[in-house]
Amino acid sequence: MRIAFIGLGVMGFPMAGYLARAGHEVTVFNRTQERARQWRDTYGGGCADTPAEAARNAEIAFSCVGNDSDVREVIAGERGILQGMPAGGIIVDHTTASAVVACEISELAGQQGIDFLDAPLSGGQAGAESGQLTIMAGGDERVFAIVQPVLDAYAKAVTLIGAVGSGQLAKMVNQICIAGVVQGLSEGLAFAQCAGLDTAKVIGAISKGAAQSWQMDNRWQTMVNGEFEFGFAVEWMRKDLKIALEAAARNGANLEMAKLVDGFYAEVEELGGRRWDTSSLIARLNR
Repeated sequence: MRIAFIGLGVMGFPMAGYLARAGHEVTVFNRTQERARQWRDTYGGGCADTPAEAARNAEIAFSCVGNDSDVREVIAGERGILQGMPAGGIIVDHTTASAVVACEISELAGQQGIDFLDAPLSGGQAGAESGQLTIMAGGDERVFAIVQPVLDAYAKAVTLIGAVGSGQLAKMVNQICIAGVVQGLSEGLAFAQCAGLDTAKVIGAISKGAAQSWQMDNRWQTMVNGEFEFGFAVEWMRKDLKIALEAAARNGANLEMAKLVDGFYAEVEELGGRRWDTSSLIARLNR
């Protein structure tokens, strides 16, 4: 298919690469043009000066940017996707953003005969690089059926949750759950250290039972070692939790734990950990 990909960060760069390798005709845009040229030199394809230009002949336009304002700019801005994409096209937004902006963009796109899916990701940089992302989508079933085979190029699981905005809400659930798991693991590891236990033996035992989690399997050793220079950054997690807390204020959900952990991440930032991995919650316990 003819595809535009907007946003070549640590996630978007390899994702667009998987699309090119799958045989699609990919044109990319990135605010830092050198990054776009680097992608073109690596994977081939085209390189555009604006999102509108990238989407000029695209059947599907993907965006993977930072936040709500970025989504509005690259899709609905003066040089955004909607200024170039022909009617009948599909926009897929991979940004972790609010359900509010997803519905807003969907309405604007619909006025031009363009379909929209919100499709946030889970799996982080490692998942993007390995093509093993999990995608939670919101939108029309007909549109999803067209897009899903394309998403399979870099995803191990793609699920349509419901109407537009549902993907973003599901991603909020994902981040709420992760926050609690990482805090629990941090406290457990810190307790084991204070008690003088052999942490490796403890993890070897409890990881075979109900306490097991992806975070435990993949992060316990680096957490104990105080190694946080990889993975999903604290500042990104705080952005995501802020979105969830704002949504909870609207729908009445009680997110006591998420609010508490967001405050703990603020303490990690004060320790200089803005760009540390989210598993760095343990750092505030070991001060």
